[in-house]
Amino acid sequence: MRTVGIFEAKQKLSELVERASRGERIGITRRGKLAAEIVPAQSEVGLKEIFEGMDRIRKRAKPLRGVTVKDLIEEGRR
Repeated sequence: MRTVGIFEAKQKLSELVERASRGERIGITRRGKLAAEIVPAQSEVGLKEIFEGMDRIRKRAKPLRGVTVKDLIEEGRR
């Protein structure tokens, strides 16, 4: 992890954010001590991953024989 002083971080914030977006972690120091970090944002989950997860859950689920949607709705109301 590269570190920069707070004064330099203020001067080069755009550059530091760009570098972090490419995966680099940057520490910001105040009086020689680590005060904060600029880290890459966590990527958002896309629709593809959501549907793949739903598909995995569906494949593991056991069918509810003899249970109707109406039964499930009524159970949820209790």
